[in-house]
Amino acid sequence: MAQIGLFDIVGPIMVGPSSSHTAGAVRLGLAARKILGKDVEKAKITLHGSFAATYWGHRTNVALIAGLLGMAMDDERIPHAFEVAKEAGLEYAFEFEDLGDVHPNSARIEVEGSGDKLVMAGASIGGGRINIFDVSGYEVGVDGTYTTLLTRHRDEPGVIAEITKVLAIHGINIAFLNVSRKTRGSDALLLAETDDDIPQLAIQHVMRVPGVLTVRTLPRL
Repeated sequence: MAQIGLFDIVGPIMVGPSSSHTAGAVRLGLAARKILGKDVEKAKITLHGSFAATYWGHRTNVALIAGLLGMAMDDERIPHAFEVAKEAGLEYAFEFEDLGDVHPNSARIEVEGSGDKLVMAGASIGGGRINIFDVSGYEVGVDGTYTTLLTRHRDEPGVIAEITKVLAIHGINIAFLNVSRKTRGSDALLLAETDDDIPQLAIQHVMRVPGVLTVRTLPRL
């Protein structure tokens, strides 16, 4: 029998009104910012399903922008995120689209910052919890519970072994490991969810692994 914690009953500490449409939306925006690894300068957000139908009443649009600005779920500035975005020079636009067979509380977030770009799609699944199911066109499954290393690399023998070796050298334990690819021999995306924070020195070491193209991290949310 599954155990139920206090968090599951009362929900997260947050600025409302809804844990799924507001708090979870903040975390989705924050996740996109963290994976991009820098301040967000431009954003295009596509709302799907229930997010698209009820965003105005639940302030889902405001919450997503708050997350992109680096605010946490309990940040008192969330209701004023649009004003903060204007002061920060963040340009953003919202669109509405059917994203297919995904959770109704889903959004695709396209962000740019300092010349770098990221496309991420995820869902708010209740109680402030999220599920990131797509990163740059690769199917994933990340909820922000663990620190996560994301590497795009050439799909060839030895690359994954070298990446995991680097983490072991730095004393980082892998809790879950998943690799996604579009076709054999093309690029692939590795996600290593770890029990430990990943220091910058380890990230730099991974970047030097032959075959690794890009390295990103998602700290615990």
